[in-house]
Amino acid sequence: MIQIDYVLVSDDLFSERFLCDLAACKGACCVEGESGAPLEVDEIGILEDNLEEIRPFMRPEGIEAVEKNGVFTVDDDGDFVTPLVDGRECAFVHFDKAGIAKCAVETAYRAGKTDFLKPISCHLYPIRITELKDFSALNYHHWPICDPARSCGAKVDLKVFKFLREPLIRKFGEDFFAQLEAADAHLSKQDATEG
Repeated sequence: MIQIDYVLVSDDLFSERFLCDLAACKGACCVEGESGAPLEVDEIGILEDNLEEIRPFMRPEGIEAVEKNGVFTVDDDGDFVTPLVDGRECAFVHFDKAGIAKCAVETAYRAGKTDFLKPISCHLYPIRITELKDFSALNYHHWPICDPARSCGAKVDLKVFKFLREPLIRKFGEDFFAQLEAADAHLSKQDATEG
């Protein structure tokens, strides 16, 4: 683990390879799991403020879940998360013609209807942020449904943190990402020296 300012970064972000393969997984991370996507407090208001623009891209089941629960629920860990449809997929999921799960929030953004891309937890996946007393910890979430992404990433030698360049910059800024690149160069040099 390395520390950059107030952020603890797991070594897995440098050592593991990852590249989403939606054709293989069909967006299973939006469908599987025990709870919805983690939400930051300010994202709840953003979703509420943009719901009318997002709604046309949602499925009826998702709209019903949001009408019943609101744009968030609280999971067993006490975290704010998106509501689920029948305890399964995120309420904001819709499916394309190939059966791939897509995010209605992101679809509305891509259509120019909102300026909110999607929750940062979704954008950063497979990185999960754990908030500690004095630090934020970035950990790589290893989930078997992402085996195709690991294979795809290995083929092109794409490290997790490089795959997630855009969301890491969105969350932590350009300087933070530059420090990640410097740490990666240092670790690579260290590995070469030891090897």
